Amino acid sequence: MTNARRGMKQLVDWRAAVWAGVVSGAVFLILAMLLTARYVGSPWVVTRLVASVLLGQSALPPPATFTIGTFVLGLAVHFILSVGFACLIAYVLHRWGLIVGILGGALFGLALYVINFYSASYFFPWFLPMRSWIMAGSHVIFGALAGGIYEALEVEYFVPVKNT
Repeated sequence: MTNARRGMKQLVDWRAAVWAGVVSGAVFLILAMLLTARYVGSPWVVTRLVASVLLGQSALPPPATFTIGTFVLGLAVHFILSVGFACLIAYVLHRWGLIVGILGGALFGLALYVINFYSASYFFPWFLPMRSWIMAGSHVIFGALAGGIYEALEVEYFVPVKNT
């Protein structure tokens, strides 16, 4: 079979996906903390909620003040999840360009919100009170940014597809 008949397959740029996760995760965290501080009263609720995935409900007792251990654990879990979800967005959407990256990423973010606050709340019932437009909007913005940043940073790599 000649090279002209072989197709090319685009590979995921994992470096761009990791950066998209870090940047969109940081924006998500800042936005969620600012909005939570404004409407709930404490910005630390967000990092405590994320840390509670590993620490359990004991990470959430009022008052929601700053605790270094909970904060660092919350940041670690948050950024591991952010990079992982951005890599998943990149894997699914990397072939279609910037507009699909942004719109598809936004839909992915909305799906993450639904999974986190409606399905995962079966295992983490303390997530239920945090179902809100703040969390929904933050997840949509995370996804849109992750998809858009990935597409903006992506270096396109192609490899030949072997036809058997």
